[in-house]
Amino acid sequence: MTSSGRRRSTVHDVARVAGVSRGTVSRVLNGGYVSDAARSAIEDAIREVGYVPNTAARNLVRQRTQAVAFIVHEPHALFLEDPNIGAIMLGANETLSEADYQMVCLVVDSVRDTERVARYLNGGFVDGAVIVSARTQDPITKAVMRLDLPVAYVGHPPDVDAAWVGIDNRGAARTITSRLVATGRKRVGMIAAALDRDSGTDRLAGFTDALGDAFDQCLVEEVPLYSYADGASAMTRLLERAPDVDGVFAASDAVAAGAMWALREAGRRVPEDVGVVGFDNSTWATRTTPPLSTVDQPAEGLGAAAAASVLSQLGDDQRPREGILLDAPVVWRTSA
Repeated sequence: MTSSGRRRSTVHDVARVAGVSRGTVSRVLNGGYVSDAARSAIEDAIREVGYVPNTAARNLVRQRTQAVAFIVHEPHALFLEDPNIGAIMLGANETLSEADYQMVCLVVDSVRDTERVARYLNGGFVDGAVIVSARTQDPITKAVMRLDLPVAYVGHPPDVDAAWVGIDNRGAARTITSRLVATGRKRVGMIAAALDRDSGTDRLAGFTDALGDAFDQCLVEEVPLYSYADGASAMTRLLERAPDVDGVFAASDAVAAGAMWALREAGRRVPEDVGVVGFDNSTWATRTTPPLSTVDQPAEGLGAAAAASVLSQLGDDQRPREGILLDAPVVWRTSA
């Protein structure tokens, strides 16, 4: 029986055309030493026969998949809305691509997603993982720890001794809140988002630090997500409860943009009546009117550093437990 399809070229074909042994071809493919003449003949033969290395077979021998999971624990809608997640993903992908690793993106939005992703990880389809937005008692984190996968978190992982990359959320929140207060605001509130993860709780702690004795719990409105819709609804509730509020620290730029929409709807001017500051320096910050004062979170740098940590662990099998902090300066614009 014959097949109408083209047969895949093999190492044997390359060796035959080059006039060398199969072992010599294998040494070239695996980065070993051969003479310049043999290497040139083999490279010419590879082009002639159209040989493509069987990466799957090589990885099977090495017990490697050449793939790293990028796991985001956020709703699907927020994954598309939040530019920070996209920037983190691009930073991670660039670093992995340079090392010839494939990034596999996995979004966890439900219990079913959690179970599916855990099964996928158990299947051995990836060599390691970058995890974004890990929660307290996160089932995905438990699965990764059980499998002993090389892992790096973006943000400090709760209750886990593992590598992570982040910023000083508390210090940055304290700095930008202090600057907001210095503009003369007397009744400063906060829209505090994502308090089930370290970034949210640390930003609230920094806000509390900056206000000191002037802190008023009644001026804090809590929301579950770093989203535009949550910012808008929270600002509406805060105005109803405290109509004299004259300054707002929103836990993210998307939240701040939603808050500014709600302020305009209520007839409040920014910054004349209410000063607003955000966090991230994402594309949201330059789309608002007026442009948003915010904290510059280096999202692509976070993704790149997390991916580099995973690759480092894969290279020498060392599991660093310390965290890496990147700079996050304040970018002051006209919203406050």
